[in-house]
Amino acid sequence: MPNLPTLYHATAETLPNPRRYRKARVAVLTCAAAALGMGLLGAPSSNLLQPNRAFAQDISRAPASFADVAEKVRPAVVSIFTKGSAPEARSGPGGPGGPGGPGGPGGGRDFSFPELPQDHPFHDFFEQFRKNAPDNNQGQRLERAQGSGFLISADGFVVTNNHVVDKAAEITLTFESEEKYTAKVVGTDPRTDIALLKIQGDKKFTNYLAFADAKPRVGDWVLAVGNPFGLGGTVTAGIVSAGGRSIGAGPYDFIQIDAAVNRGNSGGPAVNLQGQVVGVNTAIYSPSGGNVGIAFSIPADLAKNVIDQLQSSGKVARGWLGVTIQDVNEGIAESLGLKDAKGALITKIMEDGPSAKSELKVRDVVVEVNGEQIQNSRDLARKVADLAPDTQARLSVLRDGKQQPLSVKLGVFPSSDKLAALDQDAPSANEEMKELGLTLSPSNEVQGAGEEGVAITEVNPRSEAADKGLKPGDVILEVGGKGVSRPVQVIDGVREAKQKGRKAVLMQVRSNRQSRFIALSLEGKKE
Repeated sequence: MPNLPTLYHATAETLPNPRRYRKARVAVLTCAAAALGMGLLGAPSSNLLQPNRAFAQDISRAPASFADVAEKVRPAVVSIFTKGSAPEARSGPGGPGGPGGPGGPGGGRDFSFPELPQDHPFHDFFEQFRKNAPDNNQGQRLERAQGSGFLISADGFVVTNNHVVDKAAEITLTFESEEKYTAKVVGTDPRTDIALLKIQGDKKFTNYLAFADAKPRVGDWVLAVGNPFGLGGTVTAGIVSAGGRSIGAGPYDFIQIDAAVNRGNSGGPAVNLQGQVVGVNTAIYSPSGGNVGIAFSIPADLAKNVIDQLQSSGKVARGWLGVTIQDVNEGIAESLGLKDAKGALITKIMEDGPSAKSELKVRDVVVEVNGEQIQNSRDLARKVADLAPDTQARLSVLRDGKQQPLSVKLGVFPSSDKLAALDQDAPSANEEMKELGLTLSPSNEVQGAGEEGVAITEVNPRSEAADKGLKPGDVILEVGGKGVSRPVQVIDGVREAKQKGRKAVLMQVRSNRQSRFIALSLEGKKE
């Protein structure tokens, strides 16, 4: 047997020419391979190989195929078709979307099928879906959306997105087996975009999905199953890309996945390798409305909590303080004499809200709720919403540099219309922004938008704002020459321009790290 160490350590000085060096190298590799095959390497070499063996064991956990999971899940997933008056297509977190240019993947609305000549090989393929697509030229579209959903019980309860079935007069569910059923809405929760349906009739189903108890980790495999572009029964694979994503849908966090999700996937499940639901697909990040590998799912624990309430009462009741809040940044913390930039600063107490009857004051910083620390405004909103209405919430607030306890009896979180009426800062905010084609959120509530200005979270594609190049993710810095940090300040700037008789309002907008000025007409878009 050749002396392996000697050959392994041969250098250029011991090999007078390249040809001999190549022969020596071949001898090294041949002898090493022989030694490995015969088990002749000693303990030091075995130790070196041990990490590779462990790595191979880890890799073995990855499936060679997702077919078994897909076979288990697909029979429980349904394609959803609705009829009725349809609202405008969502393209952002208005219910909900995503940061920097998201588009809701649901509903099959505003589909764009390629115009192909009849002799094109794909003409017939796309034509079959064009016939089922909504007519975008009709004011009231009869045939609307193609979304997704999934069975969660043997007696026919189905989970989907609220925006898939919103204002639907008729709902039809189609299984992979092509069985069709009609369904009715049991309850909806626009705040989380969850809807619960019930298949009509007494049929018992054998294929239904369970929610996962454990939260998925970043890097875990995930499958998305649904009805993209009306194709039905489509399975895509990816991983959990991130958790705790804020996409402008209130205080709730979403799961980010990179499995391909497109329009029509809304309401479909994202499942783990055991076929358990880890999320309900609801939105995508996409300037074009198509998949770019960033999708958002409602986490299983949040979805299950909402579904349980919808199933028992048909609605979701959340606790409500009746205040306006904002994050505590370093500047605010310093000005208030706080050690840490944590907590939620009370900026307004609504006159008819629950806190109006308490000792809570503007400028108070809420740092604890029922003994749990509050990190920021979203954290406070989420913790209060998780509490039952009409219960006493024990708050700890910082006031004049001192921490003191107080108690507030929570109210019921109101509907959007009622909330707007209660908030005197925005009596017609929705109307004002609808005219401009914009939906806004404080920048610090939108992932990646930064701390300054007001983030644009949705742009009506038919508006002048869209024509001027405004898109979700852009940040409004000034309106009419005045800096803005809250949506209500944008609204005030628009109103002030109207009162001065201006035909347009000038906005300074940051887009892709560049700042520019845009003038939006106050007279509406000219067709």
